[in-house]
Amino acid sequence: MTKPEFRHYCLQKLRSVAAHSRFKRNKMLNRRLFECIAASKARSVLLFWPLDSEPDVREVIRRLRAGGVAVYLPFMEGASFRMVPFRYPLERKKFGIFEPGNSHKNIKKIDLAVVPAVGVDAQARRIGFGKGMYDRFFAALKKKPVTIFVQLEGCTTQEKICDDYDVSADVLLTPTDCFKAAGITYDKRNTLRRCNRHG
Repeated sequence: MTKPEFRHYCLQKLRSVAAHSRFKRNKMLNRRLFECIAASKARSVLLFWPLDSEPDVREVIRRLRAGGVAVYLPFMEGASFRMVPFRYPLERKKFGIFEPGNSHKNIKKIDLAVVPAVGVDAQARRIGFGKGMYDRFFAALKKKPVTIFVQLEGCTTQEKICDDYDVSADVLLTPTDCFKAAGITYDKRNTLRRCNRHG
């Protein structure tokens, strides 16, 4: 299976999720995600303002901000983005993405990043919407933060279909599952391991 074929399969699978179950799935995912971030003790977190097809993580954003955690969102620049502090109002920009106003702060380091994923391959690498923005963003960082992929509907493959420059996860969360990556290898071995109850 190629990356475009797998992306199409995952998008079809996501679209099949009934509207009435999305609310419940988002609540479950938000709970798991908040617990995961709290356990990491991260004090600076990159999140995203959700598109219709992405997990709705706005509850996590609210809770983190209330707890004094510095929350950043992507601010589109060219073919990539940079991080800006979360603040209202948000404006709808290219690709329908909501983002805060521009900031002159040059944020280069964060503790943790939460990234929406359409699909995930056997090497814990991300299949997104095909724009490559997250790949370019992570490539520009001096140090990769702990990275959590989130999916409203789990969609993984046992094949290595991504490129080596595609961003990889440390943790993959869905409403019902948690996986940890055992490290990137350069063969076709699966690196995703189901978390234990306390992982």
